[in-house]
Amino acid sequence: MHGYYGPYAVVGALLALGVVIVSGALLVNRLLRPSRPTPEKLATYECGVDPVGEGWAQSQVRYYVFTYLYVVFAVDAVFVFPWATVFADPGFGTAALAEMFVFLGFVALGVLYAWRKRVLAWA
Repeated sequence: MHGYYGPYAVVGALLALGVVIVSGALLVNRLLRPSRPTPEKLATYECGVDPVGEGWAQSQVRYYVFTYLYVVFAVDAVFVFPWATVFADPGFGTAALAEMFVFLGFVALGVLYAWRKRVLAWA
C-alpha cells in the first residue's frame, strides 16, 4: 500500500483481524462448552471460604496509601531506567544528571513526608 494512508490501512486491517480472531475464539468457546448451572456453581466464591454476610466491608485507608506509594515508585522506575540507558550517550552530561537528581529529590521528599506521617508503618 502506498500513499499517506497506507500505514493506517495496515493498522486498521490488523486491528480488524485481531477482533475477528478474538470474537471467533469466544464464539467457538461458547458453542463448545457445557452449560450445567447449579446453585453451587452460581454461588459467590471467595478464596475457598463460604461467603457470610453481605458484600459490604470496610477497608483501612493505609492499604490505599501503600498502593499509591507503589504507583509512585513504579512511575519513578519508568523514568529512571530509560534515563540510565541513555545517560552514557553524548550530549547527556551534567545537566541530565542534575535533572535526575532533582526528580529523585522530589520522590525522596514524598517518601520523607509519608515516613513523617507514619504512613509507612504497617502495624
